Amino acid sequence: MQEKYKKKLINHLHRIKGQLEGIERMVEANKYCVDTLTQSLAVEKSLQSFNADLLENHLTEHVPHQFMHGQSAKAVKEMIKIYKLKNK
Repeated sequence: MQEKYKKKLINHLHRIKGQLEGIERMVEANKYCVDTLTQSLAVEKSLQSFNADLLENHLTEHVPHQFMHGQSAKAVKEMIKIYKLKNK
């Protein structure tokens, strides 16, 4: 993994962890559902951002390597798998 992405991804995960802990506290304290849902949706957006950065790392680091080493079918299969998971 490229170092610039690694640092960024770790920061994303720390932020998401904090958000999840905050949501847990909100549920335990019986906070207003809309407020809790708003925080939950923020976590969803954070995960989307994390996934985009992780995919960018994969596309810039691993996919070119796969194509240069005769593994283009594997690279395509993986991207189709990701596409299908995202669009279910």
